[in-house]
Formats: sequence, C-alpha cells, structure tokens
Amino acid sequence: MVREAISRGLHLTRTVTASVLKPKALIFDMDGVLVDSEPLHKRAKEIMFGEVGFILPESVYDSYKGRPDATMIPEVLGERGLSTDQIAEWLHRKHQIFEKIEHEMKAVPGAADFVSWAKTNYRIALATSATARNREAGLRLLGIGNPFETIVDAGRRHRPKPDPEVFQIAMRDLELNPQDCWIIEDSMNGLRAAKGAGCFAVAISTTFDGESLKAAGADVVVDSFDVLKQLLESR
Repeated sequence: MVREAISRGLHLTRTVTASVLKPKALIFDMDGVLVDSEPLHKRAKEIMFGEVGFILPESVYDSYKGRPDATMIPEVLGERGLSTDQIAEWLHRKHQIFEKIEHEMKAVPGAADFVSWAKTNYRIALATSATARNREAGLRLLGIGNPFETIVDAGRRHRPKPDPEVFQIAMRDLELNPQDCWIIEDSMNGLRAAKGAGCFAVAISTTFDGESLKAAGADVVVDSFDVLKQLLESR
C-alpha cells in the first residue's frame, strides 16, 4: 500500500487509491506547517496571561491551536470579566511579547525545499490565521520570497478556523474546486476547516500526534515533507 506507507512515515486514515485525484493545487497553512512558531506563540500567551494573573491548563492551549490570538484572547479574558478595552490592551501586549522572542523561530525541516519543489509541479497557495505582519515574518524566515499564487491571512477572512472560510477564499482565488486541492495542516482546528471546505486533508505531525490528527479528520498523516513529496510523486 503506497510503497509500504512510504517506509512507515505515512499514516493512512483511508486507502489512497486512484479515486483520490492528483491535486492541481496545494494549499499550505503556515504556523506549525512551514515555520515552527507554535511554541513561541504559546510562550508569549503564557507570559501575557501570567501578567494578567492566571495560568491556563495545557488543554486550553491545545484547543486553540490553529486559531488566531484575536479569537482566543477575547474569549479567555471575556470569560474572566475583562472589558473590551482591557482585552484590546492585553492582545497588544501578547503581540509585543511575541515580537521580542520571534527571533528564536525556526523553519520546519524541509519546508522551504518542499515549497520550492511544489511551485514547479502544482499551483500553490497560503491560507493562514496569522496577521499580515507575522505572515511576512514567517516567509522571510523561509528565505524563499513569495512563491504563492495567492495568500489569505487574517486580514482577508472574517471567520477563524475551524470555519473553512480561509480555504474557501484561497480556492476562489485559484478558481478551483475542493476536489482539486490538497490542504496541508498541523492542527485539529485546521484539519476541521480543511474537511469543512471539502478538500483532501494532509496533516504533518509537527504539533500533534498522529492519532489526534486522524481523529480530527486527516486523510493522511505524514512525519515529514520528504514523505509528503514521495506520496505526491506516487500519484
């Protein structure tokens, strides 16, 4: 089955047969897929919430992975009775903290080479919850310029993941149907959005374990971009 699941680095949640069309486009998430930024975002939020005066359990952070700060922070602080103005100040504070530590951010291994390879074989798009500022910083880190045919970030979408809107906008830009697109994600919320958009969902296990990703709806789980490239070349 697909070369013994590409030497065990590929975990199939359903048989990838000829009925699964070779994609015309690959749509990438950014945080956790192309850049290993999730730990830094979490640390910045932990510092900020600590300054507010409380500690959140790990399960809360996990439940918000793949969703923007502008969703998590108002919901968490609103539940604790803070005003709209106070929430806006703390949201800004989180951004300040992140910008001080973002120099520690690293590219996901193999991401830059894979995007460059994908550009020569598929149409490619970026669909991220990141702000325009953080998206630009992530792409600078990759050092590949802007190879994407279209980009959808926080400034172009109104509803955060797990709503599929961010991917629907990308497909509309590309003028492609869901069956033409594979979406590459790392979080449960992102995978739910991908499946809500009607696309084939590839999960890369940079942020969550394979079983959690399968449970969230991943069609396949890959351990690395090398494995994903082999899977695509086998189509």
